[in-house]
Amino acid sequence: MQRTKWIERKFNFDFPSGLFPVVLERLRGTTARLKDLTSTLSEANAEFKPGDKWSIKEHIGHLSDLETLHEGRIEDFLARKETLRAWDTTNAETNNANHNQATISDLIDKFYNKRKTFIARLEQLNDETHEVKDIHPRLKVPMRPVDMAYFTAEHDDHHLTSIRELIP
Repeated sequence: MQRTKWIERKFNFDFPSGLFPVVLERLRGTTARLKDLTSTLSEANAEFKPGDKWSIKEHIGHLSDLETLHEGRIEDFLARKETLRAWDTTNAETNNANHNQATISDLIDKFYNKRKTFIARLEQLNDETHEVKDIHPRLKVPMRPVDMAYFTAEHDDHHLTSIRELIP
């Protein structure tokens, strides 16, 4: 089956804010899933680049790189911005980071520490902020913090699937 490209995905954010704890649990689980997926991989296998696509290490690094964007979007909600900050469509940070030079363990640890901070920031949001709706710049739909967290979890799953497809 041909997998839908991330940038072609559409989202409906019509679920209740009360799903926030469930979505947070998904976000917490990404690190464990990364560890499980890569537990038997050699560093060389994790560095393999099929054509001009990212390696497993680059996918992990990309997840870590985007944590800054996610935290920035929390700031956007707190500032009651009309539109959330945009993602760099060139993925320059990931493409220039040399993630293949790091170990799998170091990449996952870096991601874990950044994700832990992101989750802690989400947990600190008050009820009023949880109801704020800002426009997602690419999707052109309103998002609440729970929607942004769900979108992030879906993005995590997209890259976890890409990693699984690269495992020899």
